[in-house]
Amino acid sequence: MIIKTSGALKILIVEVNWLGDVLFSTPAIKALRRKFPDSFLACLIVPRVKQVLEGNPYINELIVNDEKGLHSGFWGKLRLAKELRKKKFDLAILFHRSSTRALIAYLAGIPRRVGYATWKRRFLLTDGLPMPKRDSSHRVDYYLDIVKALGCDTQDRLYEFFTTEEDVCFARDFLAAEGIAPGDFVVCLNPGGNWFPKRWPKENFAGLADKLISGGQAKVVFCGSQNDRELIADIVSQMSHQPEGSGLPSDRQSHQPIIAAGRTNLKQLAGIFKRADLVISGDSGPLHIAASLGRDIIGLFGPTSVRVSGPLGRGKIKIMQKDSDCRIPCYDKDCRDNLCMQKITPEDVFSEIKDFLAVKKNLSF
Repeated sequence: MIIKTSGALKILIVEVNWLGDVLFSTPAIKALRRKFPDSFLACLIVPRVKQVLEGNPYINELIVNDEKGLHSGFWGKLRLAKELRKKKFDLAILFHRSSTRALIAYLAGIPRRVGYATWKRRFLLTDGLPMPKRDSSHRVDYYLDIVKALGCDTQDRLYEFFTTEEDVCFARDFLAAEGIAPGDFVVCLNPGGNWFPKRWPKENFAGLADKLISGGQAKVVFCGSQNDRELIADIVSQMSHQPEGSGLPSDRQSHQPIIAAGRTNLKQLAGIFKRADLVISGDSGPLHIAASLGRDIIGLFGPTSVRVSGPLGRGKIKIMQKDSDCRIPCYDKDCRDNLCMQKITPEDVFSEIKDFLAVKKNLSF
């Protein structure tokens, strides 16, 4: 189905709430800009993932949906709809599949409303698209298929995250202050994840970090948000190499890991990734940021499907996933066994590092 549109339009893109999926939607935004070069493109987005789209050259305006503050509750949503109505959009493209988002677009008086027609919201859309079968395609294609219905060219599937020179300078100064020199081999480890089953065991991260640091061959940087600091502290406490000031003997503090978690925003984290030789992470937003920057990455996958949410990028990408006799994908967020992640050993990951990246720096691990 091709939805006919013409002329310069005011287009509202109703974004999703999750870091990785916002990134996955950027090829669709780029395709829209190419299809409608003279149109005004605005994105409605929640505060916690706003930085993912900041600096994106294909977007004219970011409109914050403060769903936990100003726009919370019934009256808050009416307030948001009223604010959007004043902007007089011609077309709403709903990447988010919630009925509430569709209702807001309807109440905002946007005459054309395009999105997947779930049974709860199909009457709120003027142009409803058939809902694809769950996990039938990559999430990038899930969003591209929406704009494809508007006649967009959807060949470019690489997602993008934009940084500034300020972000790169921050990373350079931050890492230099932590003792990283220009020629050092830098490995970023991201142990966090938005739900437990996707996380690699803490002891595995500790073992891998020790292997990387041994002999002074690699500088290890633990990345993440403020919420990951306790997790990373637990990991570091299990390592042989400890940060300065840990109270342990000095021989255990040599070549200590660097903890960047909670000390950067997303843009600054991307600046650090740009300096990294390798990024290792579970299936998470930071993994996809690194992929979008063309970095070499190792993705540790367990319950999620590479076919649905695997990283796409210009760098070297290695996915590690073991057979655990469980269904993939698995969405049991309450699973406390996560054998699928436990089966990936530090030795497995270290072997991959030696095989496809160590040669680049002429290192002999």
